[in-house]
Amino acid sequence: MDRLPVAMSGTVALAAGGALAVGLVRLGELHSGWSAYAACIGLSALLGAFSRPSAAPVIGMVVWLCRNAFAEHRHAELGWSGVGAESGHYALFTAAALFLALPPAVPRRAVRVARLSIA
Repeated sequence: MDRLPVAMSGTVALAAGGALAVGLVRLGELHSGWSAYAACIGLSALLGAFSRPSAAPVIGMVVWLCRNAFAEHRHAELGWSGVGAESGHYALFTAAALFLALPPAVPRRAVRVARLSIA
């Protein structure tokens, strides 16, 4: 399966982040809580599964922007909670995307077992 390139991953992440925000509104969970946080982590991981590993920082940033603007501060306003908190959120979203992007990207080597012949 071909993986999505970086630019396409960012575009899909932006559309999926908007769809996630709409879904959270419908569920009444559009606030800064653990359910919205877990949904964003899941979204990052899902997008990472279909993207190249180099797209993980882009996915992490887009999901962080969507969560910060719609779930945490609402009304599409970005807020800043400090370098430590915001960097931690970004790092977690990026790590979730990278976690599922890496295993298929690792090259597989065939392991050959030499036959021992006993004469």
